[in-house]
Amino acid sequence: MTLRVTFAMTARVIAQLRRDHRTVAMLIVMPALLVSLMWWMFQDSPATFDRVGGPLLAVFPSIIMFIVTSVATLRERSTGTLARLFTMPMGKLDFLLGYALAFALIAIVQAVVVVSIALYALDLDIRGDAWQLGVVAVLDGILGTALGLFASAFAATEFQAVQLMPAVMIPQLLLCGLLLPRDQLPGVLHAVSDVLPLSYAVDAVAGVARGNGFGEGAGTDALIVAAFILAALTLGAATLRRRTP
Repeated sequence: MTLRVTFAMTARVIAQLRRDHRTVAMLIVMPALLVSLMWWMFQDSPATFDRVGGPLLAVFPSIIMFIVTSVATLRERSTGTLARLFTMPMGKLDFLLGYALAFALIAIVQAVVVVSIALYALDLDIRGDAWQLGVVAVLDGILGTALGLFASAFAATEFQAVQLMPAVMIPQLLLCGLLLPRDQLPGVLHAVSDVLPLSYAVDAVAGVARGNGFGEGAGTDALIVAAFILAALTLGAATLRRRTP
């Protein structure tokens, strides 16, 4: 891996995103729209929205980032662009980190928008600091990016890449504690949830919302999310194929 090459890849992806206004709009606006929809659904039950609103700040960005990055990476491979890029002095980790850094910048904007709307427009009640909630939301967006980059190696077409979303993300959505607290899950399902990254993403957001800041538990969950991000990028580099068979 070479930092100069990695940053060049980041600049290339950012340039592509600047020309793709619809994708950028979906990445930045869609999580806020979905959270607003949930607020509208629970307008007569603000306590329910306060309970689920925080975890949704982890779930929605992760899912949307997963879909976009998995399809975008597969397109690079299926069109032969990735094979041409690898004729230059660029490693697989340069490619994946370049993508991850570019989408991390999008995740920062995404987090600022969705957290600001949730706290100041939808009146989401949290006991922790807003900036900590924003940091965790950024990590959750990057988590979705890393998982999407890793999962794209197992798809041969864009349609298959989209199919990976329910296979990878929906089980995590069901077991992450959003629908039922993880400590109330059956023993086997609780054990499964302990090895799923979205569980710790939701725990980190929920911890900040309860007032347990980075020094009181939420920081540990955030570090675990960061570890999953690094693991996904490393495994993605090991399994990435230069072209689709």
